Amino acid sequence: MADAASPIERADEAAPDQDLAAAAKAERLAKRRLWLTRLGVAVLVGALLWTAWYLLVGRDHVSTDNAYVNAEVALVTPLLSAQVIAVEVSDTQQVKRGQVLARLDDTNARIAVAQAQADLAEARRRFRQTTASSSALSAQVDARAADIAQSQARLVSAQADFDKARIDLQRREKLAPDGAVSGDELTSARKSYAAARAALDLAAAGIKQAQATRSVATGELAANDALVSGSTIETDPAVLGAKARLESAQLDLARAVIRAPIDGIVARRQVQVGQRVTQGAPIMTIVPVGRVYVDANFKERQLRRVRPGMPARVTADIYGGDVVYHGRVAGLAGGTGAAFALIPAQNATGNWIKVVQRLPVRIALDPKELARHPLRVGLSAEVDIDLSDD
Repeated sequence: MADAASPIERADEAAPDQDLAAAAKAERLAKRRLWLTRLGVAVLVGALLWTAWYLLVGRDHVSTDNAYVNAEVALVTPLLSAQVIAVEVSDTQQVKRGQVLARLDDTNARIAVAQAQADLAEARRRFRQTTASSSALSAQVDARAADIAQSQARLVSAQADFDKARIDLQRREKLAPDGAVSGDELTSARKSYAAARAALDLAAAGIKQAQATRSVATGELAANDALVSGSTIETDPAVLGAKARLESAQLDLARAVIRAPIDGIVARRQVQVGQRVTQGAPIMTIVPVGRVYVDANFKERQLRRVRPGMPARVTADIYGGDVVYHGRVAGLAGGTGAAFALIPAQNATGNWIKVVQRLPVRIALDPKELARHPLRVGLSAEVDIDLSDD
């Protein structure tokens, strides 16, 4: 049986192991201090770099990734109610301003144009008739003047006959008491006197009648002249009204062909051949992809120095950071999205939590850059505004 080792011998054997452990621990501590020192230096350098970047660049820029492509789209609506007989475009198709989009049944419009043309011809004929009537009425006025002169001549003749009959009657009445005039002769003289007096009254009444007839003819001439005075066949009010109705009918006929109001791409086509469309109901949308803009929603604290006209850089997610659009701030919205919500936020309980609001800022883009890299409505984008011009 081997002798057991003494405590001193065991201590001597354990001493080298303890020294090695202590040395390893010290080495680990030294490495940890080195890495902590390096980390602290790295953090300090990063902080210094960030501070330098903020002082030199960052404080003159505000950015957001809450931005979307938008555009003033055009709603295509028919201006009359009719049946669709042809649809010339489809969704995603590029169209030009004035290009035919759809055709409506124009039968009623053509009939209305024909009726309006007939009304215009009738109005012109009535004007010519009225003009001709003035000459006829003028001749009638002259004829009535001649009638007056004739009646006056008859009055003079009747007056002479009456004076002769009156003298003859007076002479016979003076001779009657002496028996120089027979009763039949006296009766005949009285009868002639009465007839002459009646003829005189009739002649006087004829003058008044002729004068009244001339007054009527003069009034008719004046009324007829009032209808055409200062007007030509093309400026007559009735002709102008007929022209306006014809233009309205022609406009309705032209509206039977629906054309693109702007350049763009067809979207949301909602019309089919045979469908009856109603006036004012949208049938498709035209998106002007060449004139899109970006609505960027910035936090309210970011907008202290933002002003219209400031330059902005825009990147769209569809192209990534390789494509940069250069635009300018077109304007700031009149209120936040919450302010114009259908049901604005209300809190009457007093449990109020402040929420940072965002205000839309419109960024106008360069048309040439849009032509090279087209965008579509609704795409996401990131916007950075340069505030150094403030």
